[in-house]
Amino acid sequence: MRILNELFINNRRWAERIKQRDPDFFSKLVGQQSPQYLWIGCSDSRVPANEIVDLLPGEIFVHRNIANVVVHSDLNCLSVIQYAVEELKVKHIIVCGHYGCGGVKAAMERREHGLIDNWLGHIRDVHRCHQAAIEAVPDEAAKFDRLCELNVIEQVANVCHTTIVQNAWKAGQSLAVHGWIYRIEDGILRDLEVCTTGLAEIPMTHRVR
Repeated sequence: MRILNELFINNRRWAERIKQRDPDFFSKLVGQQSPQYLWIGCSDSRVPANEIVDLLPGEIFVHRNIANVVVHSDLNCLSVIQYAVEELKVKHIIVCGHYGCGGVKAAMERREHGLIDNWLGHIRDVHRCHQAAIEAVPDEAAKFDRLCELNVIEQVANVCHTTIVQNAWKAGQSLAVHGWIYRIEDGILRDLEVCTTGLAEIPMTHRVR
């Protein structure tokens, strides 16, 4: 029980497969971390960032948490954004949610879930802000889908409201923040058509002077 032998065996098989396909893969990877993209996604094990967009290791920088939430007090997430923007000079930040998100579903339920309720409060805030639009959707499943989408859109705004991103724009850095959503049932990504590329596109109330 202490040693997960199956995973070590899988790892060796995987490494051998990679080396057979490309003998220099790992030696090239050692000196390669110049991703163009930062992916902020959900921790759900069914939503692996690299595989969804068919990119190799080293091509996408990744941060994941429950329900792909960006909170201004979350030093983990902010540190990832800062490193990606200031050190790696990524050109795109992608906030990607997914339909059927367990975190969003839990936030919609009127019952206690324990410690996680403190985290889910951020999603409940999204629900509260868009309650009229969500309640106008007649079907419960469609309400759930819509909150998954709205959560992504709000997190895109939260990324744009960070001093990290705004300072990059002030310095003339090319940086776009996108909102996408993924459907596990068919493996297809959908662009929510929310993309912010500069200070002029965010409200004055959230601009850092």
